[in-house]
Amino acid sequence: MRLYRQTIEDFGLYPGLELSDDQLENLRIAAGQMSAKMRAVRIVAASSVSKGDLERRLVQKGEDPAQAKEAVAWMSDMSLLDDSAMAQQIVARCISKGYGRARAKQVLYEKRIPKEFWEDALRDYPEQLDKIMDFLEQRLPENATDKDVKRVIEALIRRGHSYSAIRRAMQEMAMDPHDLPEV
Repeated sequence: MRLYRQTIEDFGLYPGLELSDDQLENLRIAAGQMSAKMRAVRIVAASSVSKGDLERRLVQKGEDPAQAKEAVAWMSDMSLLDDSAMAQQIVARCISKGYGRARAKQVLYEKRIPKEFWEDALRDYPEQLDKIMDFLEQRLPENATDKDVKRVIEALIRRGHSYSAIRRAMQEMAMDPHDLPEV
């Protein structure tokens, strides 16, 4: 059993101390709780995570699900986890990468951000028309074939841009989007 200094002090442990079965069980529970808390601290210190993502990662690392939930609540009580701020960070990162709104929603879902924070984070999501045009310019050769155009449009859709925004960007660039099917 791995014990942290705080647990040893809490139980007044010393070499040669004999514990009853109840004391040993209480020690195991306390050791598990402290392990989950310390692992949660290490995870949060290494990267920004949501409450749901932290809980999933703790369980994935071998912590008891109840103790993982308790560790997340403990970190929340200390204001070390903020899903609203995390949602804002994720959306800002998606904007800087040139992702569309749909891709930002996908990342919020993947990071287990509760949907109640999505609307506020996505409220001022920009159009990204310039980013789409930059992407088209970088990826399309000068004598692009229909196959090249289709490939680039599919890449933009995977990046979360709407088909109508892609069509507008193509029109801005004096490209002919009329031959392409409506989606």
